[in-house]
Amino acid sequence: MAVKSKSTRVDRAYDRLKEDILSSGLPPGFQAPEPDIAERLEMSRTPVREALIRLEADGLVELVPRRGAKVLALSLEDLSEIYDLLIALEPCALANLTSEKIDAEALEELEALIGEMEGAQRAQDLDAWVEADDRFHRKLLSLSGNQRLAHFTGCLLDQVHRGRMVLLRMLKAPIGNVQQHRDVLAAILVGDGAAAADLARRHRIAAKQALENVFASCRLSQV
Repeated sequence: MAVKSKSTRVDRAYDRLKEDILSSGLPPGFQAPEPDIAERLEMSRTPVREALIRLEADGLVELVPRRGAKVLALSLEDLSEIYDLLIALEPCALANLTSEKIDAEALEELEALIGEMEGAQRAQDLDAWVEADDRFHRKLLSLSGNQRLAHFTGCLLDQVHRGRMVLLRMLKAPIGNVQQHRDVLAAILVGDGAAAADLARRHRIAAKQALENVFASCRLSQV
């Protein structure tokens, strides 16, 4: 029971810190010693330390000896490297997914997420669009049958999430549209792995180019 309790505390600290980082509650460059972070969370230092180690492995923070943890910013080079990996890995996952059976519950969830994107587009709610888009892609990855690939790609999406959100707000529009997501899902459902992979690849390439253009036009060093 003690081990389970400790694990629960670590998970809680991890989830809270990760949410704060992805939402910019802890902005890039934020740095604080472990005792201060533990006090912020109203938790003991041990679970917070273990949570920070996990977040460093995820590429979200850097642990600095005797100075605690620093939230990492996203540079143009970081953005380009992450998207290059997404361009390579996500199409592979979706091609694999065409050999997997998507059950009715998962299909209903995916279609509901597309519906959320449609609603967000009509309302011009960029935050809601990004959230639904992110959940759609993560759900497809989780169904791909390769959990290591899904986990690693999920970490990449976490690393780019906050910076992507900042850049999209500057762009004032989402990248892609609802029909592209419908086309990806349709290709998967008919078992056309090549089409699903090609659609995913082209979507990520377009996103990379658009976000890099925002970096360049706004002369940003990092976000």
